[in-house]
Amino acid sequence: MKKSYEKLFENNKKWMEAQLVENPDFFKTLSATQNPEYLYIGCSDSRVSAEEMMGMKPGELFVHRNIANVVNTLDMSSTAVIQYAVEHLQVKHIIVCGHYGCGGIKAAMTPQDLGLLNPWLRTIRDVYRLHQAELDAIEEEQKRYDRLVELNVQEQCINVIKMASVQEEYILDEYPIVHGWVFDMATGKIIDLDIDFEKILKDIQKIYNLTNSDWVMSRKKK
Repeated sequence: MKKSYEKLFENNKKWMEAQLVENPDFFKTLSATQNPEYLYIGCSDSRVSAEEMMGMKPGELFVHRNIANVVNTLDMSSTAVIQYAVEHLQVKHIIVCGHYGCGGIKAAMTPQDLGLLNPWLRTIRDVYRLHQAELDAIEEEQKRYDRLVELNVQEQCINVIKMASVQEEYILDEYPIVHGWVFDMATGKIIDLDIDFEKILKDIQKIYNLTNSDWVMSRKKK
């Protein structure tokens, strides 16, 4: 009997053949190097495919995904990805992308012991605590979840900006710029939350400056 996963190998073969028809040197070029302009930090949800929803090709997007697109500075996985992307790949843009209907967000707002997930979801609960007055004022439950999705993206963007590698590279090259997006699965639309990267830099500089320099002024002097 044919195993269900075998179709994945069949799909791979069809994909390989299609790429070679379009470009005979596709895999030769792909295997040579990568030079992505974007780092995408998103949710592990199987319904959210970063490359597909943005129309990106292999090699154009460096991707990190986890439950509820969290950037916890104690998590070596996300911090290593960000540092590598910034220092070695020299990406110009870091995108933190959440999505409406996120199970991780809903779980974080549920008064339930979820075992090993508790420490992870605590980062999201902290976002809820920071914005509790605004969220509790939203009567409709789904709208409250959706707003927490947006606020979680905003706070994770701030966590990215806190990192020394991001601060140092920004002073040198005026990049990377951090963006906060939300994907609406009901429509397929990507919503830009218009994160004001430079304003956040300025607002948090007193506490989170790891470079002993004025980030904004350093940029203006270049």
